[in-house]
Amino acid sequence: MAQLILVLNPGSTSTKAAVYEDERPLLSCSIAHTNQDLAPYPTLYDQLDYRVSLVRSWLAREGFDLKRLAAVVGRGGIIPNIVAGGYRVDAGLLDCLRHHTVFDHASNLGGLMAAAFADPLGIPAFIYDAVTSDELLPEARVTGFREVTRTSFCHVLNARATAHKYAQAMGRTYGDMNLVVAHLGGGISISAHSHGRIIDSVSDDAGPFSPDRAGSLNMQYVVELCYSGRYTKAQMMKKIRGEGGMSALLGTHDAREIERRIQNGDEHAALVYRAQALQIAKGVGIMLGCFQELIDAVILTGGLAHSKMLTDMVVGYLHDLCRIVILPGENEMEALALGTLRMLRGEESVHTYYPVCPLPVR
Repeated sequence: MAQLILVLNPGSTSTKAAVYEDERPLLSCSIAHTNQDLAPYPTLYDQLDYRVSLVRSWLAREGFDLKRLAAVVGRGGIIPNIVAGGYRVDAGLLDCLRHHTVFDHASNLGGLMAAAFADPLGIPAFIYDAVTSDELLPEARVTGFREVTRTSFCHVLNARATAHKYAQAMGRTYGDMNLVVAHLGGGISISAHSHGRIIDSVSDDAGPFSPDRAGSLNMQYVVELCYSGRYTKAQMMKKIRGEGGMSALLGTHDAREIERRIQNGDEHAALVYRAQALQIAKGVGIMLGCFQELIDAVILTGGLAHSKMLTDMVVGYLHDLCRIVILPGENEMEALALGTLRMLRGEESVHTYYPVCPLPVR
């Protein structure tokens, strides 16, 4: 019998929702939220009932009977102490999403929204492949600062979904392969996947610069800027995330606009785009050094992977070293649905969240 899954993906300016029948999307929508819409809600968590009611209203207009659902999945939040894969939304995870997240982000509402739909129906609620999923090797955690330990922070959801998709296309399983996945989007992260585990990663502020991230650079330069008296902490954070990368260098983060400039003879834009490709290739090269076995492929994915101009340049740097596969797009809703389907079919285990902080006594 087909499994019907409600998929919920809350973002800062929208809530995306979809119903999947096994692998096939039946219904989907994206509900936009303006600043005015969210103004009545002082905190992120005050938006919960508002967003749930909007999705309920949409499903009612579509004439969809919630009792047909087998499960509900929400986007994974920014939570500590988790690995990749799916988690059942239980009391411990709900408490963490409300009180112990790493920082506030709209995705923290994903599990809460899933439970709001699933609990009254007596069906399971899940989250899947949160960005804070951390399976790094012990040696990958060590840094040159005694006070700093590395943790994984990358585009886990799309990276693993794309890796699963490639493995299936090759007639193999994700757990049987060694892959490097470069997610090319507004931020760029690159991850090393060894037999079903992300053993190391380059986060979107520690590797290639991207449309709006500065990426990694000589720390001495950053320290000098921090103590120059020209910038506040908030301004420096903006230079790193939001106003860095191609936004800073070219005044736009739109790759289509950059390509138009290049085609019209803009040599500076061409130089920056080549530099972007070189940095992606170097980031992939870093991840190649994480394996003690031959890798099966390097996968370029994410929205920027639609740019043939960019991916051709990346392939030009890497094609003699490894097999390069281009699978563009982000496909977050599909990734959440297919991960949940694998759990419902028993093809993947379901994790239980163990709180960092003990639950309060009620």
